[in-house]
Amino acid sequence: MSPRPQIKSPCIKICVIEEGSGLCRGCGRTLEEIARWGSLTQEAREAVMQRLPARLSQLEGTPG
Repeated sequence: MSPRPQIKSPCIKICVIEEGSGLCRGCGRTLEEIARWGSLTQEAREAVMQRLPARLSQLEGTPG
């Protein structure tokens, strides 16, 4: 049996969920996306990854 391929993750080990937006300050994902990441399809993960730059830009404008 071959080993399972590692799932690419945007996590950068800065796990702080912003209260107002519900987004992680490190990666831009929601808690639900983080919790379900391993069970999402490749297509669903890619869709989330495409939204992260805009989310992170949004977070840059909020006080940390």
